[in-house]
Amino acid sequence: MPQTTPLARRRDGYIRLFRTPGALAFTLGNLVARLPMGMFGVSAVFMIAGSRGSYALAGAVTATGLAATALVAPWTARLVDRCGQARIAVPATAVAALGSLALLLCVRLDAPDWTLFAAYAATATTPNTGGMSRARWAHLYRDDPAALHTANSFEQAVDELCFMLGPVVAAALCSTLFPEAGTLVGAVLLMTGIVLFAAQRATEPPVTPRTEGAKSPVRTRGFAPLLTVFLATGAVFGSLEVVTIAYADGLGHRSAAGGVLALQAAGSCTAGLLYGAARPAADVSRRLTGCVAAMAALMCLPLLAARATGSLAVLAAALLCAGAATAPTMVTGMTLVQRRTPEGQLNEGMTLAVTAILGGIAAGSAVGGQVVEQAGAEMGYLVPVCSAALALLVSAVGHGRYAAPPRR
Repeated sequence: MPQTTPLARRRDGYIRLFRTPGALAFTLGNLVARLPMGMFGVSAVFMIAGSRGSYALAGAVTATGLAATALVAPWTARLVDRCGQARIAVPATAVAALGSLALLLCVRLDAPDWTLFAAYAATATTPNTGGMSRARWAHLYRDDPAALHTANSFEQAVDELCFMLGPVVAAALCSTLFPEAGTLVGAVLLMTGIVLFAAQRATEPPVTPRTEGAKSPVRTRGFAPLLTVFLATGAVFGSLEVVTIAYADGLGHRSAAGGVLALQAAGSCTAGLLYGAARPAADVSRRLTGCVAAMAALMCLPLLAARATGSLAVLAAALLCAGAATAPTMVTGMTLVQRRTPEGQLNEGMTLAVTAILGGIAAGSAVGGQVVEQAGAEMGYLVPVCSAALALLVSAVGHGRYAAPPRR
């Protein structure tokens, strides 16, 4: 009997996911909806910094929008759990798309700076598309932990793919067409993808009525330090985005910033797919600390590349290597979230995790923009290094609290 190679096992593990009827259809719709997630931040920075001449303002506006999302997203997710994905996601996305269009008009018409903050804050109703997709996998493979691990890894790879392609698409649109093109195309793709995703009702998780007195997942043992790890990891992502755009701009290659950022996501995407096909250690909490430690070490590479070489090509290679630890960190963290979220609150639990990431991205964008303004883009790479170190500290200290029993 012929032996199965490791490559074949990896391939078969992912093929197995899409043998479930309806899985491919909802994945494709969700992919269209998630691509703009990698476009909006870069598009806003290009659009605002290009028209107002300030990276600090661009970082502050994107930070405000992400902070607003961090506040609103858990309520949107709670409605999704109570009423169903299709009933909530479509109208919530329509409001968010209108907010993106409002931001575009404010920039185009040279409206006062405060209107940029207000318009971008209106995008806070964007539903957690990745969380809704993960909730479907968790429902489909609730009795198969191995398949669910592969599905979670696939979803993280999709996230990274979108953040890999999104900046490239956004940079190309904003540079070759007009500065607002990235935001406009992103809004159209988001609305289209959500409509296609919501139409796949056969794989939608059943609605679970919320019982009286049900507690927020945040109050579950080990959940709060886990969210702090996500918050610090989000700061890594947010600061890298703003600082890399500013660094490329300083070298006279602003249009190449999207491609450079894409390499970081490419490293993460590849690592995520390989991680999903592997058989990870059973102790998920220790695995998370190991992944965060690797991320903290690898985040030193972009700083060293920027400080020592001043070369965009070397920085791109450093970002490719640095991205290798982010997907395993996110996959492992999401696995812990799923295990600790009470039954019937899965969308809310995962959205809280994504909310923490968005809050971190907001803080990282704002701090990164300020450091760039005050000390230059090279020193800006200290922000992701410090953020990753904070994530490692919290993960190590909170390890004991991750010992909560799995979700039933």
